[in-house]
Amino acid sequence: MNGWNRRGVLAAGMTVTGAAITGCGGDPAAAEPVAPTDSAVAAAESVRRAPGARVVEVELVAQESTVDLGGTRVRTWSYGGSVPGKEIRVAKGDVLKVRLVNRLPAETTVHWHGLALRNDMDGVPHLNQEAVPPGGEFVYEFTVPDAGTHWFHPHVGTQLDRGLYAPLIVEDPANPGDHDVEAVLVLDDWLDGVDGRDPDAELATLKEGMSMGGHEGMDMQMFASDLLGGDAGDVDHPLFLINGRTTADPFTVNAKPGDKVLLRLINAGADTAFRFAVVGHELTVVATDGYPVEPVTTGSLLIGMGERYDVVLTAGEGAFPVVAVAEGKEKRAAAVLRTGSGAVDVAAGVPELLGRPTTVDDLTTPVAHRLAERAPDVTHDVLLGGDMETYRWTINGALHPDVPPLTVREGQRARLVVKNATTMFHPMHLHGHTFQITGAAGPLRKDTLLVLPGQEIALDVEAVNPGQWMVHCHNLYHGEAGMMATFSYLRG
Repeated sequence: MNGWNRRGVLAAGMTVTGAAITGCGGDPAAAEPVAPTDSAVAAAESVRRAPGARVVEVELVAQESTVDLGGTRVRTWSYGGSVPGKEIRVAKGDVLKVRLVNRLPAETTVHWHGLALRNDMDGVPHLNQEAVPPGGEFVYEFTVPDAGTHWFHPHVGTQLDRGLYAPLIVEDPANPGDHDVEAVLVLDDWLDGVDGRDPDAELATLKEGMSMGGHEGMDMQMFASDLLGGDAGDVDHPLFLINGRTTADPFTVNAKPGDKVLLRLINAGADTAFRFAVVGHELTVVATDGYPVEPVTTGSLLIGMGERYDVVLTAGEGAFPVVAVAEGKEKRAAAVLRTGSGAVDVAAGVPELLGRPTTVDDLTTPVAHRLAERAPDVTHDVLLGGDMETYRWTINGALHPDVPPLTVREGQRARLVVKNATTMFHPMHLHGHTFQITGAAGPLRKDTLLVLPGQEIALDVEAVNPGQWMVHCHNLYHGEAGMMATFSYLRG
């Protein structure tokens, strides 16, 4: 199962044209993609791996199971029978070795979201690995190069909108932090197993409904948010969760009054951005997508699908709602911060949610972590489009797997100019790399970014991790309806 199917890569949009490699140099007709099995991939991994690096071994079982989501029991797919799956925690520089056992009735993979890992371990079927069949196994083994808050999930169909996700926390021994308490909070929208619904049927319904004049065709928006530029989502998820729990039985973060609490926030939702706050507390944002930011203190924070934020607060005395409002959907997920006795009403109003939350426009990466100033060697337009009548979501006018690749050669600086020509926001995610944007507050490093309707933004990428990588919308339903492309390294 560690093989690579070249025919599959070609089918995934890897046909190379002269227009696709403008600025790359060389003979376009002779250009060949760098395969996941290429020596360049192994060479990049050898640079990351230190002699005598610690090996952390984990068994990950993907299975059907019944889980309790805080009073609502559902039959779903999960890792090890829990939602989220058990956290994996390693140190920067460790070698992570995970044996995936597939006990699902369908093929699956694992994508390690946010890591600049070796290409043949990235978990995208037909692009950099073969999918693991039912009853099969696959061993993921790679050096973990990046400290920070990350997570993992499948990259097959609509499986992410079940219970197949879990945190991956990478600690930096050189920078342990000075907090007293740490908690990982995974935010999610949920429909699987509720009233007979499942994600595959939901996608089919969206496609059928749009073709019959639903949503924009009906001159209406199901969900709306000025903060997100208008349309706030397509899917009416009945439940919203923090760490697999509804507001009926919320997850609790325990601390003592005066403790400095680090919250690692992960949005694992399929179709929902969240506005996050802790009642009675200010939050200091200290990192996003694994990179530190210049600290910004705020009452609330906007978190798009696939994004991660680290925030710090000083715990007050008592019990306080921790609230993640589904932006534009008038529902919420909630947890509790508890340092003392007392009842908590997680459905009450949250003053901190009034007004504009902190967004990427307010954040900047410290100078030491920014990319060096340099002109791009190659520039690609990434035009985000949509045909709501047939629920088609496109990149550069095409549907995956027919999107021409965004090509680069190792060592180049690539600029991806993302233009959103749709009426919906799109959380765009690049595998295997971080990119740098120039926002209102200054340069910012991320791997997932909300691109609002009508917005144009340049993502600068240092091409130092060869292979074949996905760039796609992390709205699961948009990605599965076509909004995916390949960031493709070429030889030479």
